[in-house]
Amino acid sequence: MGQAQTAVPAATERSLKLLSVVAPMYNEEGTVEAFYQRVRDALEGIEFELVVVDDGSTDATTSILARLADDDPRVRVIELSRNFGHQTAITAGLDHASGDAVVMIDADLQDPPEVIPTLLERWHAGADIVYAVREARVGETRFKLATARWFYRLMSKLANIELQEDAGDFRLLDRRALDALLSMRERSRYLRGMTVWVGFTQAAVSYQRDARYAGATKYTVPRMLRFALDAIASFSHAPLQAATVLGFIFSFVAFLAIPVVIGLKLVDSYLPGFSTITVVILLLGGIQLIAVGIIGEYVGRIYDEVKRRPLYLVRGRRNLPPEDPVDVVERERISTW
Repeated sequence: MGQAQTAVPAATERSLKLLSVVAPMYNEEGTVEAFYQRVRDALEGIEFELVVVDDGSTDATTSILARLADDDPRVRVIELSRNFGHQTAITAGLDHASGDAVVMIDADLQDPPEVIPTLLERWHAGADIVYAVREARVGETRFKLATARWFYRLMSKLANIELQEDAGDFRLLDRRALDALLSMRERSRYLRGMTVWVGFTQAAVSYQRDARYAGATKYTVPRMLRFALDAIASFSHAPLQAATVLGFIFSFVAFLAIPVVIGLKLVDSYLPGFSTITVVILLLGGIQLIAVGIIGEYVGRIYDEVKRRPLYLVRGRRNLPPEDPVDVVERERISTW
């Protein structure tokens, strides 16, 4: 496992009192215990808490987590009232993390917990955010690899942030960087972009991603498309600008066609072309609908934001102080509206 060459300014050596490891889980009964064991072994000698967010699981995940929390007080479980989605579940875990440094990691063991000490080394050296970059992605289809590559290239051209290709949600954040991230409470969340947007000192560590330990991926093609759309809409106005440019282009073509039509009419030229007119009308109508759809996506996100609903609701907590279903952070946010 190599390290990406990212310069980190010299800084005073940091001391770690508590490390928080945040992991969302949804129907991961086949990986829960193996994930817990590997995190515990990887962080032997380090004071840590494992904050697991049960994102409305319907299998045995909830009961296994309850048993682990009873056996080990370092396992802290947040049970959400329903499935709120991967990015929101991670946010719930980050809200409850109390460590000096916090690691986000998925529980499917594709991202090895054994890499966490390497991330910590970069944090000790002064990096505020350390993201893990995949050197290889074992067990993933060519379609998944190709679409991921296309997505990162598209984001690099459209977005107002510089994303590291092959860097997922597996990353470490210093407490001050995490507090900055948690101040951003938008509903369409793209955490890997948001952690880049907050700035601070960032570094990278490369690693080899493993195949999924058990179960099936929860990221189906429709979910991947929605995730990509959320990412683009959150960090780019390019789709709206593209709709505007198309409008200007076709308006310009229409204005050019006006004198041509008038000239042909004056010389009494025959203008056959019912099919051509039909195709043009359908083309223009389709472009208009696409433009309206793009605008609708942005308006829909504005509508979601102004409703000011909580990002998530909590059904129960284990090894954490009992609180209302609406989390403290969300309650304060709503009360300031």
